[in-house]
Amino acid sequence: MKSYNDLNTESQNSETLDIHKLSTINILKKINDEDNKIATIVRRSINEIKKTTELAINSVKSGGRIFYIGSGTSGRLGVLDASEIPPTYSASKNTFIGIISGGDNALRNSIEGAEDSSENAIKDLLPYNINKKDTVIGISCSGASAYVISSLNYSKSKGASTVYLVTNPRPYMLTEVDVIIKANTGPEVITGSTRMKAGSATKMILNMISTTTMIKLGKVYKNLMIDLMTVNNKLIDRGIRIIMQITGLSYEKAKKKLFEAKKSVKAAIIMIKLDCGLEVANKKIKKFNGVLSNIIND
Repeated sequence: MKSYNDLNTESQNSETLDIHKLSTINILKKINDEDNKIATIVRRSINEIKKTTELAINSVKSGGRIFYIGSGTSGRLGVLDASEIPPTYSASKNTFIGIISGGDNALRNSIEGAEDSSENAIKDLLPYNINKKDTVIGISCSGASAYVISSLNYSKSKGASTVYLVTNPRPYMLTEVDVIIKANTGPEVITGSTRMKAGSATKMILNMISTTTMIKLGKVYKNLMIDLMTVNNKLIDRGIRIIMQITGLSYEKAKKKLFEAKKSVKAAIIMIKLDCGLEVANKKIKKFNGVLSNIIND
């Protein structure tokens, strides 16, 4: 039987054996030294991240969804990334869906044994009617979560594309998936504390997948979030400034056009660029699948 000691994330870090003796500043430097390695480690998995992102893009284009499924820190990071997509890109809350073992209560509390329940994984997924249009990304630093394995197996049986994201050279438990992302983050500063380097790598990878998916779906133009939800004063101001940057209008004129467009930044830009009304702008958005560069020929 395999031992958890075989996992890099469970190994003792030789660089921090004396951390309990160090001054505050030197503890912080040790943590920062280890964190500095993460971007390079993630880069080594770029091809697998690319394959995953292409699956995600295809899912959305075909009317499917992307699921993040995990336990503990992995599950929380999935829920975090998924929950940021609607306000940032005006995407449906069903585009990216985060599921954590133990349910919403597990976002704030440790739910003992939740990651070991294969049955609950299927129970939690049943309401979503997983199908061949979907992409399911199981997140587990060690690859030892029965909940995640069960989720992947169930999703694959329903025809969904499946991805296994781990932060070890190989997962503790294997299963058949379309893509395995192995970001080998190595021993943690504090042995086994995967909320640290492993968590940072996981967040980076999920951000890369979701952001690139949104860019490819036309939610970004010249690195500006043209589909953001202008739901408060700060975001209204950001929307106005985005309109100004793209059209050259003054602040007041851009603000006026934003409200004429019912607070849709993208529609306002089209109305200005094509000198048209909101109804025509919305028809253009629908016709060109929301890709602004195709609408304004830029």
